[in-house]
Amino acid sequence: MDNKQPPASRRGFLMGAAAAGAAAVTTLPTVTQQISESIQSKSMPERGGGYSLSEHVQRYYQTTRI
Repeated sequence: MDNKQPPASRRGFLMGAAAAGAAAVTTLPTVTQQISESIQSKSMPERGGGYSLSEHVQRYYQTTRI
């Protein structure tokens, strides 16, 4: 079998990039809405003090130990 594919062209690349951009634009509003809803659902502390010792902070502390 002779499967010769034409070389990749700039036009094909640009068409693919445009299609990916269009797909991102259509899904972006729903993603940003979900993110903003999750941010608003968290209650903010009244007098500051928003620090919490989360899992990723503990992991960072472990990496700094000698």
